[in-house]
Amino acid sequence: MKIKLVHTEGESNTSDARKIWLKQSIGPKSAPLLARDSDAFLHQSLSSPCVSTIARADGIWIEDMDGRRLMDFHGNSVHHIGYGHPRLVAAIKAQLDDLPFAPRRFTNDPAVELAEKLAEIAPGDLCKTLFTTGGSDANEVALKIARAATGRFKTISFWDAFHGAGMGASSVGGEATFRSHIAGPLLPGCEHVAPFHPSRCPYGHKTLEDSAMACANMIDYVLEREGDVSAVIAEAMRAVPIVPPPGFWKAVRAACDRHGALLILDEIPTGLGKTGKMFCCEHDGIVPDILTVGKALGGGILPIAACIVRPELDVCGDFAIGHYTHEKNPVTARAALTTIQIIQDEGLVDRAAELGHYALERLHDQLGDCPIVSDIRGRGLMFGIEIVTDRTDKTPDVARAEMIYYASLAAGLSFKISAGSVLTLSPPLTISRGDLDRALDIVVTAIKDSLG
Repeated sequence: MKIKLVHTEGESNTSDARKIWLKQSIGPKSAPLLARDSDAFLHQSLSSPCVSTIARADGIWIEDMDGRRLMDFHGNSVHHIGYGHPRLVAAIKAQLDDLPFAPRRFTNDPAVELAEKLAEIAPGDLCKTLFTTGGSDANEVALKIARAATGRFKTISFWDAFHGAGMGASSVGGEATFRSHIAGPLLPGCEHVAPFHPSRCPYGHKTLEDSAMACANMIDYVLEREGDVSAVIAEAMRAVPIVPPPGFWKAVRAACDRHGALLILDEIPTGLGKTGKMFCCEHDGIVPDILTVGKALGGGILPIAACIVRPELDVCGDFAIGHYTHEKNPVTARAALTTIQIIQDEGLVDRAAELGHYALERLHDQLGDCPIVSDIRGRGLMFGIEIVTDRTDKTPDVARAEMIYYASLAAGLSFKISAGSVLTLSPPLTISRGDLDRALDIVVTAIKDSLG
């Protein structure tokens, strides 16, 4: 029997709406490359077949081969400093001339300097790091450390969460598209609990605060019942996005401490200023045992991620828990170090807080009474608009969300659909107020036009 998956991580690339978009909107220069892409690459959800082509990327803009320009409010969360930041490009070019590669077992100054910088900016006493080439690998390193430090192998994570596409990351993740149902059993011991939600609480509550407290109590309950959990792993703020209410993470932190489990926070999409703090967990006044960061760390040019831990978790010296070929690549390290310096020097963390507050206020003002909008939420420059059939039953309207998405693309704005029907907007931290206004105009117009 063929299993029908419900894709909630983004818009489906096999839907009728996608087919209509491709037929009506793709230009003569883009169409041949899309066909070649479809022939050359393995097909998978959210990827090939693709939505369009990209010929240029600059600042907040991407441009296809036919000259269609889009403000990119998705960017796979890599473009905190915009695309092609001139200071970053210059730093990478200079590093290529100085030292292009460092084999494993050798160290180099950019790699060490980056590790020291991460220790400087990370919350609390997080100060020991390991670099990987992607966030999925960083999370798997975190899981290995948790096993080694606790002598346990079980984990607790959330249904609907995303932690990467690797076998271990998919196992602790809770999103059907990446658990796939085609690969057979995933890692053993990966326990899941239902997440909190402001309007569709799986625990039966009516408010976000009550839902979150029930969720925290369930984590505590499972930790006690299992008795041998190595770690709770979760996104610091679910990137759908759903903002944890005050007290949630403190309750989870206390539960982990009571039961001897580590707390791993995945800040791969939210770290480095996106939410208006350098790290999202700083909003909640807690320090995890392990923190993972990636995506934007490479400045939207190069792939690099990191797993950062408390000093007492440096317990794997007799084993190889990463040992990646590009573990201390001086070019990717230089890109990450320069990216952090740009974020600090240009005041982009405070800018994200200021512009995010402005955007949420404006969306509430213009869409607060819209009958198909059930919630407007977020932190900093990661915010979302939930589209529903009506505001009474709050049933997600997946088809209408896709309609709004393609209308926005046609008007010059790209973003991501999360959780089936949440229009998730995540612009670069460098965006101007004028461009932010233009983007908000596009999405507000598309939402209102969808009412007919």
